[in-house]
Amino acid sequence: MNYSERLNHVIPGGCHTYSRGDDQYPQNAPQILQRGEGAYVYTPEGDRFLDYGMALRAVTLGYAQKDVANAAIEQIWNGNNLTRASLIELQAAELLTELIPSVEMVKFAKNGSTVTTAALKIARAYTGRKYIARCYDHPFFSFDDWFIGDTPLTRGIPEEYHSLTLHFHYNDIASLQELFDRYPGQIAGVILEPATGSHPENNFLHQVQDLCHRNGALFILDEMITGFRWHLQGAQTYYHVEPDLCTFGKGMANGFSVAAVAGKREYMNVGGIKESGAERVFLTSTTHGAEMCGMGAFVETIKVYQQQNVIEHLWNYGGKLINGMNAIARELGVAENFNVYGVPCSPNYLTKDKNGEVSMGLRTLFSQEMIKNGVLMPWIAISLAHGEAELEKTLEATRKSLQVYARAVSEGYEKYLKGEVIKPVFRKYN
Repeated sequence: MNYSERLNHVIPGGCHTYSRGDDQYPQNAPQILQRGEGAYVYTPEGDRFLDYGMALRAVTLGYAQKDVANAAIEQIWNGNNLTRASLIELQAAELLTELIPSVEMVKFAKNGSTVTTAALKIARAYTGRKYIARCYDHPFFSFDDWFIGDTPLTRGIPEEYHSLTLHFHYNDIASLQELFDRYPGQIAGVILEPATGSHPENNFLHQVQDLCHRNGALFILDEMITGFRWHLQGAQTYYHVEPDLCTFGKGMANGFSVAAVAGKREYMNVGGIKESGAERVFLTSTTHGAEMCGMGAFVETIKVYQQQNVIEHLWNYGGKLINGMNAIARELGVAENFNVYGVPCSPNYLTKDKNGEVSMGLRTLFSQEMIKNGVLMPWIAISLAHGEAELEKTLEATRKSLQVYARAVSEGYEKYLKGEVIKPVFRKYN
């Protein structure tokens, strides 16, 4: 059996995140990776790829960054997981509360799904309400039923669970107002990302905040992707808005498993134990939530951010990449069919056919051709390890790939694509 067959034989889906699955990559993508270093990943056979997946955007400094790895190893030798709270756990919590203005308390966990669900539990416990409103345009909030049940993937999820999730649209305040009008006094919290592919318009985040507070709901920002990328203090600081609760993960600890639900003491304290006589809320209770290697990695990652101006680099490199790739597309006459867009620190690319319709076939083809030229680009996640040499290599690969892409726009991608078209993660059937 090859790697793919072996993986799918013992792991449902062949991996532990659906976006890593075979159906998310072209046929020529590496089936398995052995290690990463800097901005590169390597197969067991020694093939090397310049990577823009960066562990699903979790690695922002570069793979195997020595200072962070050594900080984690130091905590492993300290025992890694102790009987009571650890010193590094306290230091990590104090660091986050000192770093981000809206954060007065924090609860750590191992993944983003856990903390977004915890944020909703806080909102429900604090308000005594049951409905949650989530932004429909943002791709992923949690593997828990409250979110997945609000996608086409409802198998295994009772309707009673996902019927409590309502949705609205980004940059459309009227769609959220309509929910508050339809469910007066019943919405516990509103959760959304501060931004994804575009900035908020017309003070949208501030309008959401105001609408929440006027209706007694908690304003929750999911900064799983924007945190430690838009600004060291999160996109909330970049956009000058303060949430009641916020969640972080991904780039917190350069690939180590660290996530956090955080926010104002008034709300976070529903999970506390020091308020005598208060009704208890069993918020989160995880054996490995504050595993010491992750806490050490987080503390060291923030040091690197502060010392090496990581945020500035992400924005600058992203700007050069957007300009360079789009210039090549214009030169080859496919600017209407291929476009790199979005916030420079976290850009994306869009593929359209000759009729101007979004094409997953052409996206798969572009990814296929980039892999042929040594670049793994399922999306664009930038790290500190992406430097001028990597930019040059990316643009060279883009030129070669778009030459094939240009022919495919005219003649059809089917002539050039080997294997199946990438499929949406959230689809009803395999």
